Amino acid sequence: MRWTRWGFARRLFAAALLLGPAALLPLRAATRMVSRTRPIHLDPRNPHYFRFRGHTVALTGSGEHYGAVLNADFDFRKYLATLSAEGLNYTRIFGGSYVEVPAKSFGILRNDLAPQAGRFVAPWARSDVPGYAGGGNKFDLSRWNSEYFGRYREFLAEASRRGVIVEITLFSSQYGEAQWNLSPFNPSNNVNQTSAIDWKKLATLENGNILSFQEQYTRKLVREANGFDNVIFEIQNEPWSDRPALAGVVNPYLQKPARDIFPNSIDLADEMSLIWQSRVAQWITQEEAALPNQHLLAQNCANFRFPIRELVAGVSIANFHYAYPEAALANYGLNKAIAYDETGFLGREDEAYRREAWNFLLSGGGAFDALDYSFSPGHEDGSDLEPNGPGGGSPALRHQLGILQKFLAQFSLADLQPDFHTVRRAPGVAARVLSSRAGEYAVYLDGDGPLQLTLALPSGQYSAEWFDTRTGAIGGREAFRHGGGRKTLESPAFRQGIALRLRRIVRKAV
Repeated sequence: MRWTRWGFARRLFAAALLLGPAALLPLRAATRMVSRTRPIHLDPRNPHYFRFRGHTVALTGSGEHYGAVLNADFDFRKYLATLSAEGLNYTRIFGGSYVEVPAKSFGILRNDLAPQAGRFVAPWARSDVPGYAGGGNKFDLSRWNSEYFGRYREFLAEASRRGVIVEITLFSSQYGEAQWNLSPFNPSNNVNQTSAIDWKKLATLENGNILSFQEQYTRKLVREANGFDNVIFEIQNEPWSDRPALAGVVNPYLQKPARDIFPNSIDLADEMSLIWQSRVAQWITQEEAALPNQHLLAQNCANFRFPIRELVAGVSIANFHYAYPEAALANYGLNKAIAYDETGFLGREDEAYRREAWNFLLSGGGAFDALDYSFSPGHEDGSDLEPNGPGGGSPALRHQLGILQKFLAQFSLADLQPDFHTVRRAPGVAARVLSSRAGEYAVYLDGDGPLQLTLALPSGQYSAEWFDTRTGAIGGREAFRHGGGRKTLESPAFRQGIALRLRRIVRKAV
């Protein structure tokens, strides 16, 4: 049975009565923890968005390559200050069960997720036996590393202070031998005689005695994060990479074999992967059942787009990578949050990622997280603008995403939903609309203008504001009375997208 927070506190009080005055100090500390605000959760009025500290929010981030805690050379305080300075409220970290090869994995030259020799701060303590493939002694998977968990808690606390939500990704696909050779679960890298397996079975129930170490690791990270209200747990990063099940293609007119492989294939995780993911989700929910707080679970479902048939039990967030707006629209009926969880492969220019963000969030998505390669060790302020991986990222992009976040914050998000009826004609651009019954309209036009935008509106008094998505400047305002039916608005000139905030003004009776 899952305990309530106050039920947990009452049990602690009863224990204190039995154990005497010595129990009062931990009782006070635990009571302070359980009386905190509820952790981030889906908004009950509109579960496509989140409720956090009394506000309905969408999540927007442009973050480092997930090694902020496990890389000893990364100053995560400077990094989090950089995010929050632009009003961004979302970041992602890997828990430490997976690392990459410096200057080699995926062509990333200065890779936060690939610590230099001896600088990998893992959740497990080092043994006294030399021979870890990434430098230093092998790991002892039966002992925890206090340095790691100190960094872990400090990161979550600093993010909490700045109002930044942290998605903790517990596991990842291995992608190939190079990464598996660095895995703490690889028998050559620990003193625990883990099973010698095919690395493609690491995230399945057929991984020998590694499963028990995975469970211990999951439960430990969950316990250590329980007191924080700004945490989401993701089960596994890109599970379809090691265990793909071809579900469709982006462009069906390509010829084989290119048609059925990345970057044109739409891949899901296979059945063995999903069974293992379900087990990990059970570990999380079981561990939190006896703790004060319960956190959201995310499942990395697919790349690009796909109408998900069913999520793993307990999951509230469906994560997509390299997502099309259709990923949000096709899964809107799940009544869960749909997240664009990682960008990339569209070059280094800001334009592509800014436009992706507007298109996705204005299609009903609840989160957008850019993978920002301008963050690297020594450049925690996001100032590394030399080529550094298969994607983009810059101070300018983070500012532009902050503009999007501020734009959405002007609306009553809990009342918004995708709208396919208001825009009747938008020549030369793609239109994305969210609206409410109260008469709020958030419109994004992807392309170039000016143009004449034809809308279908109820009768009433309206105010309209046009926003430059690159600068946040208001490019034009107008107020008008409309008798109902079609209404044409003249946009300002724009390039690579423009946003419109339209409101029906309701005058209160005197």
